[in-house]
Amino acid sequence: MNSRRKFLTQTSIAAAALATTPLAGLASPPAPIVLPTIFSPDESLAAVQRFGLGGVAAGNGWHENTNEQISQTLDAAWKAGVRYFDTSPFYGFGLSERRFGHFLFGKKREEFVLSTKIGRVFEPDRQYKKDPKSLWFGNLNFKYQFDYTASGTRRSIEDSLKRLGLSSIDVVFVHDLSPDTPDLGPKWKEQFAIAAKGAFPELTRMREEGIIKSWGMGVNTPEPILECMKIANPDLMLVATQYSLVEHQPALDSLFPEMQKKNVKAVIGAPLNGGFLAGRDRFNYGPTIPPAMLEKRKKIVTVCEKHNVDLKAAALQFCLAHPV
Repeated sequence: MNSRRKFLTQTSIAAAALATTPLAGLASPPAPIVLPTIFSPDESLAAVQRFGLGGVAAGNGWHENTNEQISQTLDAAWKAGVRYFDTSPFYGFGLSERRFGHFLFGKKREEFVLSTKIGRVFEPDRQYKKDPKSLWFGNLNFKYQFDYTASGTRRSIEDSLKRLGLSSIDVVFVHDLSPDTPDLGPKWKEQFAIAAKGAFPELTRMREEGIIKSWGMGVNTPEPILECMKIANPDLMLVATQYSLVEHQPALDSLFPEMQKKNVKAVIGAPLNGGFLAGRDRFNYGPTIPPAMLEKRKKIVTVCEKHNVDLKAAALQFCLAHPV
C-alpha cells in the first residue's frame, strides 16, 4: 500500500488532462515551459506530472486528423515538457492508442506516464459505417460492446497493451460507467453492479500482478466515483467535466472532501471545458453552450485582460491549485 501511494503522490498531484488538438505554428520558437515535469530522484518512481495530454483528437474526435498532424502535436507536447499521456480504446476505436503507442515507442519507459481505460471490448467490423451522432471520424472499422466483467477487463487491458506496444500500463480508468453515458442511461447501475464484482477486483489483481500500477474511475459525474470509493480500493480518479474555472462548486462541496478522506488523488479532465475556455464555440462535448457559462466566461475574460493574464493559463492554474 505504501509503495502504491508513493507512486501516486509522485505521479498524480494536480495533473490536468488536456484534449489533444493539432498545434498551430509548430515551426515557431517553443514557448517557455510554465508547468514543467519534475523528475523524482528515486528512479523507481515516475515523474511528478503537473499537466498532461489527452488523446481524443488522436482518435479523430470532432474531425479527422492525419497521422502527421498527430505526430507533430505529440512531438511538440513532448518538447514542451509533457510526460503524462491519457488515451482510451474508445478514442477512435483503438486509433488513439495506436498513434500514442507509435510515438512513445522510441521513448524510455521510465520517462513518461500513460493512462488508458476499460469498459468496452472491440471486434473488427467489415460493415462499419459512421454513426452521424458519433464524435469519431474516419474509417474506424471496429464495433464494440460494453463489458465491465473481470474477463472483459483483462481482455481490454491485454488488447490495449498490444495497440500501445507496452508491457505494462501506469493507470487504468473504468470508463463511462456513469448516468450521462447515452448507451447506458439508467442502466448504468446494473453495469456498476457487474463492475463491483468484476472489473474492480480484477483491476486490483492486475495491480498486484504488476500489469498496471493504479486504477480508478474515469467519468463525467460524481456519483460513480463516490460509489466506487465505498466498495473498492481505487487509487485515483479522472474527474472529467466536473472541475474547471467556470464549473466547480459541486466538486468542492462533496466530491473532493470524500476523495481526501480516502486519500484518492484526482486527474482533472477537460480543464478548459472541451475548448470553451480557449475560445471555442462548444462546451464540454457538445455545441450547446449554456447561457450562464457564456456570461461567466465574459466576466472572467474581463478580469484576465485587466491583469494581463491568459485565460487558458488561469484555467489550468485553477485546476492545479486544489490539493486533491
